[in-house]
Formats: sequence, structure tokens, C-alpha cells
Amino acid sequence: MYNIYTVRDMFKLSPEYFDKDIEDVAMQVLQRKYEGTIDRDLGVIVAVFDVKNVSDGVIYPGDPATHHEAEFSVLSFMPKVDEVVIGEVTELAEFGAFVRIGPMDGLVHVSQITSDFLSFDKKVPAFVSRKTGRNLKKGDIVYAKISTVSMKTSIKDSKIALTMKPEGLGKLEWISTRSGQKPGAGQKKEKQEKPK
Repeated sequence: MYNIYTVRDMFKLSPEYFDKDIEDVAMQVLQRKYEGTIDRDLGVIVAVFDVKNVSDGVIYPGDPATHHEAEFSVLSFMPKVDEVVIGEVTELAEFGAFVRIGPMDGLVHVSQITSDFLSFDKKVPAFVSRKTGRNLKKGDIVYAKISTVSMKTSIKDSKIALTMKPEGLGKLEWISTRSGQKPGAGQKKEKQEKPK
């Protein structure tokens, strides 16, 4: 899901920055250029760091800026199908729940939340199962599996579909109760001896 890559690219240094530290300026320029963008091969660029090996500048006719090549590292996020992720429910709608995973939100359709029949309570808001009493609301932390990924040119246009139906997924309390145990059950408690 998260990877670090080393990248080499050109950046432009405007004349007003000629008296500044070139690596600091390069960091700022490259962060503005890359962070929050999507690269087809790397995924979402989350952070740019560790700028080094900045070349001497080249001046092109009619352009007062200098152009430099630099090497830098990027932290990227690339969701993969069948990967299990942990995230926070950020929004609920009648058709499903949006879950924040890294820098993106994925959608868990109502049919993929659980095998129970769920109704949407607009007042809370929450998805509620009358049969088991399970509920899902904003702020809940869940485990989900990535079903499909459609990466576009922007985060807003990209789509991730999630499922929480398989065994071992959903809210932590659901996972514990599916196996027939209450949360925290099955943990050994050490016997404490009383001092004599």
C-alpha cells in the first residue's frame, strides 16, 4: 500500500529565490508539484522528502529562471485489490459507508457491510441490524478488504470499493463476536499471589 521511491526530475528556480538555500527551495517547489497528485505507476504521492544531488542551473533564452535536476524521495499510496486495510468511517449515506484509508476514501456499499439485514437510521446516523444489534456509525474503526480500484488523474475522481462481509472483517467487536467470544475473551489472566 505505502511505498518509497527515488525520483529524478527538473524544477524551475525563479530569480527571487536565487539568494535562498537551493535544496530548501527545491523541496518546496517539488512538494507543490507532486504532493496530492496521482502517478499511474506510483499511486498517490503523499509526501516529497530527502532532496539531494541538485544540479547546476541551466538558463534558457527568454527565461530568467534557472532549471535544475534533482533527486528526491516520494512516499506513495497505491491501493491493491484483495488487500486488507484498516480505516475510519468518515461519512454515511443510505447506500453505504465511506471509509478513510490513507489519503483516500473507499466506499463500502450497504450490501457489503455485513451479512445481516441493515437499516439506515437517519437520526443517529447509523446502519443498524435489528437481528444482532450491530451498528456502524461515523468515527468507527473498521477492517475491510479492497474489492476494486479505479485510479484516475485526481484523488476526487478515483474510486475504491471495499467489503467487510468476509470472516475477520468489520468493526473489532464484530470480529470478536463472530468467533463466539466477547471482545477481550480468551486472553489469559495471570494469577496474582497475595503477599504472606
